[in-house]
Amino acid sequence: MSKTVALPAPAHGTWDRSLAKSCKDCYNAVVTTDVTTESVWRSVRELMERVDNDIARFYESSPDTVEVRSSWVLEILRLDARGPMTIRQLSASVGRTHSASSQKVAAMVRAGLVETTQGTDARTRRVQLTDRARELVDRMRDEWVATEETLAELEAETPYALSRAAADLNAALDRKSFYERLSERLPTTDRSEG
Repeated sequence: MSKTVALPAPAHGTWDRSLAKSCKDCYNAVVTTDVTTESVWRSVRELMERVDNDIARFYESSPDTVEVRSSWVLEILRLDARGPMTIRQLSASVGRTHSASSQKVAAMVRAGLVETTQGTDARTRRVQLTDRARELVDRMRDEWVATEETLAELEAETPYALSRAAADLNAALDRKSFYERLSERLPTTDRSEG
């Protein structure tokens, strides 16, 4: 949303300097409303960051897990439970994109938690846990269970659980996708069906 500011006509080729001072942050005399200062779901993102940061503190506080990223725990536990798998299989099993999983696997390789070997063809890589990761799996599993218990306790303190809100919102999106809802609010352009 932009609002055009009416500027007085320049007197002999110069702009009124007092107006320029009152609009020092304006660009080309157009005042733009910063729509990013308010967000319906910012509090949800901030809540998730707060929880994730506290989980990360758990790993950072122990010498043997200081290099472990809490964002890797799901993949490590999945590999422990299901055994070696390709990056594509791993990404599908945890609901991530292949690209995101490839980057995560590369970081876990550098940390010495997984290793990759060539799959059935030159394009695939199989991922498996290292001995170091296997030594940490019990602690990771304990942290996962404790996290789920803590989240359930936190939800019990609120009148409407976030997990219930997420389920209700997913059901609403099953009825009508976010893309469809968003498209209704934006000018028509040449979009492919989504």
